[in-house]
Amino acid sequence: MRKILKKCHADLNAVDFFHHPTNRSWTRDYCPIFVKSKDEVAIAHWRFNGWAKYDNCKDDARTPAFIARKLKTPRMETGLVLEGGSIDVNGAGKLLTTEECLLSDVQTRNPGLGRREYEKVFHDYLGIDEVIWLNRGIAGDDTHGHVDDLARFTAADTIVTMVEPDKSDVNHEPLQENLERLRSRKDVRIEVLRMPEPVYFAGQRLPASYANFYIANGLVLVPVFGDKNDAAALRTLETLFRDPRGDRNPVPGPGSGSGDAALHDAAAACVMAVRWLSRFCAATEPRQLWSRRQVV
Repeated sequence: MRKILKKCHADLNAVDFFHHPTNRSWTRDYCPIFVKSKDEVAIAHWRFNGWAKYDNCKDDARTPAFIARKLKTPRMETGLVLEGGSIDVNGAGKLLTTEECLLSDVQTRNPGLGRREYEKVFHDYLGIDEVIWLNRGIAGDDTHGHVDDLARFTAADTIVTMVEPDKSDVNHEPLQENLERLRSRKDVRIEVLRMPEPVYFAGQRLPASYANFYIANGLVLVPVFGDKNDAAALRTLETLFRDPRGDRNPVPGPGSGSGDAALHDAAAACVMAVRWLSRFCAATEPRQLWSRRQVV
């Protein structure tokens, strides 16, 4: 990893390396969520059960406690299963998620937990005032409906969401329904990105999506697919993130998407929920509170 970062001219003085065994590379889903109240930072420890599909997840599940020890940060055990890729937040009390992921009988994360129970848990541990429920995710997503390749906040009042114009494509109907739900709201601006052409690996469709971008300090990494819609997606995201987020860098997507997950899942060290005054806000740059240092 150090050699690769050096070749990319990364500033290794801004990186902390923690060695810990894991079962997979999708750190977005099993690393902890950080919360902040005034000047206190704590870890909200959510359980990880391999997306309620894979049993080989014990090392992954131990990661939040490991990070808490390394950073000497207080840890709050929620006792519930939640992956970072199943939620997205706006920094002002709103959270995006899908019914397919959290409320479905397929790959059930928390049996018996309903909509109201989730909303209370999100309020209690993340300071969320309102949950925006979308329905289904995109085809090829092994997680069964993660929102991070479907719809994302780009500002407190702006959501970018994927659409599929081809009515014969399996993604057309669910994405259209999600778009209608979002457009029925009067408190958020909605921007759309067209899906790339279907991407396959070893005969299996991958969850290729421009919404699976990763926000870093002054940088947005965007997956691209050598597709006719790449340029339009980059232009839209560049406009949305130009101020104050900074530049966007396209990253080839098909290789990153192999294994039923994508860039955002593997690149994120953690999600952070930051509390200002009496409410929690969410931020996706962990270095905001860590003296601009990144944990790998």
